[in-house]
Amino acid sequence: MTTAPWQALLDWWFGTSLDANEVATQRNALWFGKSACQDVDSENRFGGLVRQALDGGLQEWERESEPQSWLALILLLDQLPRMIFRDSPRAYAGDARAQRLVRQGLAAGFDRQLPRIERVFVYIVLEHAEDLTSQNEAVRLYEALQAESSDSEKVLFAGYLAYARKHQVVIERFGRFPHRNAILGRESTAEEAVFLTEPGSRF
Repeated sequence: MTTAPWQALLDWWFGTSLDANEVATQRNALWFGKSACQDVDSENRFGGLVRQALDGGLQEWERESEPQSWLALILLLDQLPRMIFRDSPRAYAGDARAQRLVRQGLAAGFDRQLPRIERVFVYIVLEHAEDLTSQNEAVRLYEALQAESSDSEKVLFAGYLAYARKHQVVIERFGRFPHRNAILGRESTAEEAVFLTEPGSRF
């Protein structure tokens, strides 16, 4: 039996456990840590696929009509560039395509076919968007996810919801993420400069 070309990425990102808390415990450092070793590892494993995705390739992963290929392509566009191209403009180069893919997949109900812990990385694409409509939608989706979660998962998904709300507040206030300004060559306003000195101002 031939393994789907996106399966290695999904296995690396999520592992094989079916328990959301266990997956999060095992993978949290990979997902949200900042490690040069992990960044290099992601480049070595999937750098070629990331570049194909950023250049508009892997369109067959969109047409597969499978939630798993859709999710994998989203990861290649949204999560892995933030590792491989950390602190450079190319870290955000896949965001527009990722956001389009997410909206198409949401309309088709792809997210509902994925485990809850995997849906976190669909909705996070909207959380990364520098517009309030997307932020509001991300919060709504995380609220629904938390409401659906089992009793043992409530704390885990409440944490993801709280983080989405933090992003929402920043976009509501500034219309963009000030911590990206230096990377993208944008000049910070005086208010943004003060904000960036505060704890928790950088994601």
